Amino acid sequence: MATIKVRDSGPYLVEGDDVMLVDWNGAEYPIAKRPFALCRCGASGNRPFCDGTHKTIGFQASEAAQKIG
Repeated sequence: MATIKVRDSGPYLVEGDDVMLVDWNGAEYPIAKRPFALCRCGASGNRPFCDGTHKTIGFQASEAAQKIG
């Protein structure tokens, strides 16, 4: 099972062993370590993976999960 955690003003943290990351053509990205983080700020030099650039550019995310019901 995979879990994706939305980090506060940071990346998406992807946890789980049976996760594949593929591009729009179906080509698989090699995943060097687990868990891995996906860029949310758009400024990573290693996209789609996070390289920590969000910290240096002051990225501020505004979304958070809303309670249902």
